[in-house]
Amino acid sequence: RQRMVTRRRVHQCRFCPYSSHFKTVVTVHERTHTGERLFSCSVCQKAFSREYHLRVHERCHTGERPYRCQICQKTFADMSHLVRHGAIHTGNKPFKCGMCDAAFHDRFHLRCHERNHSGERPFQCEVCGKTFMQKVGLNVHQRKHHP
Repeated sequence: RQRMVTRRRVHQCRFCPYSSHFKTVVTVHERTHTGERLFSCSVCQKAFSREYHLRVHERCHTGERPYRCQICQKTFADMSHLVRHGAIHTGNKPFKCGMCDAAFHDRFHLRCHERNHSGERPFQCEVCGKTFMQKVGLNVHQRKHHP
C-alpha cells in the first residue's frame, strides 16, 4: 500500500515571522498586530480579538468557573488560570527578583513585585489622572471615586 504525501501550503503572517499551515490560524494571529476585535460582550460591550477570550470573559458575568483545583477545590473561569494556580501547591518559585530575595510562582506576580523597586505606576485613572502600580488598585479607586 502506497501512501501519498501532500505538502500543505504555509501561510505567513504579514507582520512577523509567524506561519501556519492553516490560513484561519494566521488570520486570527494577525489580529494581535492590527488590534482588530470582532467579538463583543453583549453585557458590557468589551471587545476581543479571539472568540475564546470572549467566552472566558463572559464567565465574569455569569459566575461560571468550570475549572477546579483537585487539591484545594478553588475554581477558575479559564484553564490557564488553573494551571498557573497549580504552582502554588508545588512550592516551586522559579521567578526570582533581581533586586531582593523575593521569588514567585509565576512571571505575572514577579512583574507586579518589581514595580515596588522601580516605582512604575502604569495604570492611570482616565477621570482624575491618579496612577497605580497594580490594575486592582485602579479598579478599586474607580469603583469608590468614579462609580
